[in-house]
Amino acid sequence: MTDSKYFTTTKKGEIFELKAELNSDKKEKKKEAVKKVIASMTVGKDVSALFPDVVNCMQTDNLELKKLVYLYLMNYAKSQPDMAIMAVNTFVKDCEDPNPLIRALAVRTMGCIRVDKITEYLCEPLRKCLKDEDPYVRKTAAVCVAKLHDINAQLVEDQGFLDTLKDLISDSNPMVVANAVAALSEIAESHPNSNLMDLNPQTINKLLTALNECTEWGQIFILDCLANYTPRDDRESQSICERVTPRLSHANSAVVLSAVKVLMKFMEMLPKDLDYYGTLLKKLAPPLVTLLSAEPELQYVALRNINLIVQRRPEILKHEMKVFFVKYNDPIYVKLEKLDIMIRLASQANIAQVLAELKEYATEVDVDFVRKAVRAIGRCAIKVEQSAERCVSTLLDLIQTKVNYVVQEAIVVIKDIFRKYPNKYESVIATLCENLDSLDEPEARAAMIWIVGEYAERIDNADELLESFLEGFHDESTQVQLQLLTAIVKLFLKKPTETQELVQQVLSLATQDSDNPDLRDRGYIYWRLLSTDPVAAKEVVLAEKPLISEETDLIEPTLLEELICHIGTLASVYHKPPSAFVEGSRGVQHKRLPGSTESGESESPDTASAAAVSDAPPAVIPSQGDLLGDLLNLDLTPPTTAGPPPPASSGMQMGAMDLLGGGLDSLMGDESEPPPIPLRMDTPQSPQLPHQSPSPPDYSPTELGGDLGGSPAIGAGFGAPPAAMPASFSAPVSGGLDDLFDLGGGVGMPMGAYSAPKTVWLPALKAKGLEISGTFARRSGVIQMEMTLTNKAMSVMTDFAIQFNRNSFGLAPAGPLQVLTPLSPNQSIEVTLPLNTVGPVMKMEPLNNLQVAVKNNIDVFYFSCQYPISMLFVEDGKMERQVFLATWKDIPNDSEAQFQIKDCHLSSDAASNKLQGSNIFTIAKRTVDGQDMLYQSMKLTNGIWVLTEMRVQAGNPVYTVSLKCRAAEVSQWVFQSYEAVLKN
Repeated sequence: MTDSKYFTTTKKGEIFELKAELNSDKKEKKKEAVKKVIASMTVGKDVSALFPDVVNCMQTDNLELKKLVYLYLMNYAKSQPDMAIMAVNTFVKDCEDPNPLIRALAVRTMGCIRVDKITEYLCEPLRKCLKDEDPYVRKTAAVCVAKLHDINAQLVEDQGFLDTLKDLISDSNPMVVANAVAALSEIAESHPNSNLMDLNPQTINKLLTALNECTEWGQIFILDCLANYTPRDDRESQSICERVTPRLSHANSAVVLSAVKVLMKFMEMLPKDLDYYGTLLKKLAPPLVTLLSAEPELQYVALRNINLIVQRRPEILKHEMKVFFVKYNDPIYVKLEKLDIMIRLASQANIAQVLAELKEYATEVDVDFVRKAVRAIGRCAIKVEQSAERCVSTLLDLIQTKVNYVVQEAIVVIKDIFRKYPNKYESVIATLCENLDSLDEPEARAAMIWIVGEYAERIDNADELLESFLEGFHDESTQVQLQLLTAIVKLFLKKPTETQELVQQVLSLATQDSDNPDLRDRGYIYWRLLSTDPVAAKEVVLAEKPLISEETDLIEPTLLEELICHIGTLASVYHKPPSAFVEGSRGVQHKRLPGSTESGESESPDTASAAAVSDAPPAVIPSQGDLLGDLLNLDLTPPTTAGPPPPASSGMQMGAMDLLGGGLDSLMGDESEPPPIPLRMDTPQSPQLPHQSPSPPDYSPTELGGDLGGSPAIGAGFGAPPAAMPASFSAPVSGGLDDLFDLGGGVGMPMGAYSAPKTVWLPALKAKGLEISGTFARRSGVIQMEMTLTNKAMSVMTDFAIQFNRNSFGLAPAGPLQVLTPLSPNQSIEVTLPLNTVGPVMKMEPLNNLQVAVKNNIDVFYFSCQYPISMLFVEDGKMERQVFLATWKDIPNDSEAQFQIKDCHLSSDAASNKLQGSNIFTIAKRTVDGQDMLYQSMKLTNGIWVLTEMRVQAGNPVYTVSLKCRAAEVSQWVFQSYEAVLKN
């Protein structure tokens, strides 16, 4: 008779009757009663009132009854913690039972009762069971430690259970080892920073020994643990691989995937020219192929893992293409995954086979699968160049089927083929145009429009085709509208006389009749490009485009490395790192393959802490961002003739003007609070195209002042000057340099600061006739940009303005560019622009690079130049002698750089005077063995101090300069300034 009878009773006084039966003297009746209680509990009835009666039944030798009571206890201990304590004595007693099954049952149940009050009573029984003579009890106790750690981690650590657990890794029984590994791994996951799994070659050897004898799930625990180990060298890596390889032939697919994970990780350390490496690649293929003969769900998991493996090492399965051919009865999710892997494995050797399959798939009935198959043909064409022609003819055959969704997918794919192989397969355009009317999906319509616009010069009726799309412009999706706008502008630039009305119509629809900000913005950009400079418009819109890459859907390399380390887990099925979908307080460790450390993705704690220490004193300049974007955000507003310019010390830099605007009027007013930024540009009232004698465009005066304000404190980022001297500095100093502070004579009067001759920064050819040459100088403590503006055009130039992009030292104009009279043709004018260093800071490459925008009545022009770092040396850069000595010692030796200046014939005093003119101050001088040693300091505008020692020997034209600076990237530029000043 079955146990279903226990679920059928519906008596009214059930609890009372059960209570009586539980207290019966007959063992059979007692057992029946407990079974009824468990049945009631299973269907959701509350039988907690029977707790004391059920607990009394624990005192029995009957194993079946004991198991039932323990089951009840686990369920109700949480709601009845005080009653559960009654059972503690029985647990303790059962842990000493002669029957190992009862001992194990007691310790397992203890671990499942998640009640704080009880846990402390369980420590002694658990300690005994961890050292039990029976391996079954030990393996159960090992898992219990992990459960107890989850309830009360501190208690487990205080009681020394973790050390006992580590000892169990050396146990003689493989199942005990496996459970100990599983428990330690579980605990380590919840404490990622604790070094619980202290893996070393001896431990690894024990685990590998146990691997052959334990159960399949034990093997998985051990293999997952091995995957976290990093071998010392390729020999150890090979040895582990050899011992793990037999697991590949295991019947359990989870064991196979865990073994693959270990081998994929350790292969990273094997040299590719090693014979064993090739052997291992061959051994990995059969087990992966075997996984594909399982049921569909397992196939899908296997395929998702194979997808990762193929991206990392396609050579493993390069000869196994046929396995991934789709079967008629495969579920759609398996079909799509197989298709993806087929494309990844496609190569010149097997492409004919692959294309024949894909063409077959394109005639299937499943629409999603057919679409993916057509896309796959296009991906093959892009990936294997030799197959492109065959792929295109296959796609044309599919278009001839006139099946709507096939035609649309084929057109999308052919667009990508055109982008990969321009001017090669354009003969098919006529066939594509025949199917224009059947296109109803946005992506296909956008692709067709792109093809028509891109090859407009080859299509006689391109204007009619695009006009047909324009009729329902507002009903189209954004994707199609944007593509149509660009295509018509391309068409206009290629055939201006025939399509003038068409381009005006689309610009009007995009800017005046549309609410979509993307469409409006693109419309305005094209409108202004066309109305100001059609040549520039042609260069921008019809520029040569880069070819598309063959694999656009590859997983990003660092993520792929992490996913390879998680093969056989959910992460490898989702293709997402565990941190993306695992919730809760447990820290998720990011794993990396062993060979990837040199690429900088992971570093050892030692190097990480060392980097932190070395970076600590100064904060480094922000890294360089999107410079073009910054220059396009430059902010100029229209000029006015009234009112004096505001003082240079104003909170907003005078150079921060809108170069893309029409004037500079905002510069004349109070700039303490910049006006808000208009959200959209004014609509041009009467747009005119180039051949209609255009009037100048009407720019809206936008003011982005707030965006360009710079904090004077920003310079502190490179390390502040030692204004308040540390206590250690003021202490009596003794050492090898002490006497130099008493020998500092011979420093004479400085000469004038060195200024380099002017060079051409902006040639006339690049600036519509405006030529700018210039240099930088520092005069009376003010940095100046000295420029010569020459007009080599035929028209007068007026309304000059200037602005700088963000740069390494915050250089910005301290006032407007003063060109007071119009610049006539063939006239030159000298202009001096004072600069300050309170602009926005961003680290440039090279460090002294300055990007400049200059505006006049004709256009905005961009150029870049390099300023000598000596312009930034301030007048108060002479350091106190004691401070110099202490600072020199304080800066680590690895921050010291040494350079040589050749062909220099000055005496040490003459060199010192010359350098002092550029604010490089000699603090002391001493002579050792006929060699003069000058100790010098300088300070940059942002508070960086540079200390140098220069060695000069009479009659030797080579000087040696040693520089020390907390911001080491400055050193080479300081040396260049030394060389420039001394040699000129």
